[in-house]
Amino acid sequence: MRRNGGPWLAWVLLLAALFLIILSESGTLVPLESLLSYVVAPLERGISGLVGRIGLLSGSGRDVQALQEEVATLRSANEALVLENFRLREYQAENTELRRQLDFRQENPTLSLIGADVVERGCLSFPCGDVVGQDTNPYLRYLIINVGSRDGVAVGMPVVTGGTAMVGRIARTSPNLSYVQLINDPASRVAAMLQQSRVTGIVEGSEEGLMVMTDILPDELVTEGETIVTSSLGGLLPRGLILGQVESVAYQESELFQRAAMRPAVDFRRMETVLVITDFAQPDLTEMDTP
Repeated sequence: MRRNGGPWLAWVLLLAALFLIILSESGTLVPLESLLSYVVAPLERGISGLVGRIGLLSGSGRDVQALQEEVATLRSANEALVLENFRLREYQAENTELRRQLDFRQENPTLSLIGADVVERGCLSFPCGDVVGQDTNPYLRYLIINVGSRDGVAVGMPVVTGGTAMVGRIARTSPNLSYVQLINDPASRVAAMLQQSRVTGIVEGSEEGLMVMTDILPDELVTEGETIVTSSLGGLLPRGLILGQVESVAYQESELFQRAAMRPAVDFRRMETVLVITDFAQPDLTEMDTP
């Protein structure tokens, strides 16, 4: 049989609530409230601290993720700036070399020139080996450039870089490529003179890649540090192309001439672009053969 609580339960609860209010207002429940506060307060603080830690961990996780995303963005931006800096340096180096070539063109309007890139080096990055006999290869020290006979390049044409510094001469051509025999090749001979004193001689290369100016008369005064340039004797080269500087002078009475060790004007290992002089004013020496 189901019991029906009826309205009496509500009256009982209402009376109990009124009774508790009266007791609270009269201060009778103060000891009980203190006891309950003493028991419940630690539990409340623990729950509050736990909720705070959970919130802190949640916020920290979000902060770490945001920091990681920011670091990834900054790293990507830094890599882009580094690459851009590398490109700018390369453009600057290329621009400097092109300006030198342009200045050389403007200072020598009578010369016909072709620009070229160096595509291969021989006996520069790595040694050729020890000399054990007479080597018949005339290209021990050479460059290969990306212009050839189709561009009007021919054997014997001088090659320069870095303004007026001479690199060598064309030794062999193909339709699209050319061998440049460097001035420090052992088979290279260049008519030269000292720029200040006008003393003449011959600049030669060696198996070791060193350069020396020979055929200097014993009574000529040669000073260390003087610039050595082409002399144009024989009409094979323009006058004034820079070959190097005098480092030291040697002479023995048993020899007929002085010798001047020299430092090249260019670093053959670092050349990237060159200019081929395809034409320059040359005297017609054959007219002397005309009666």
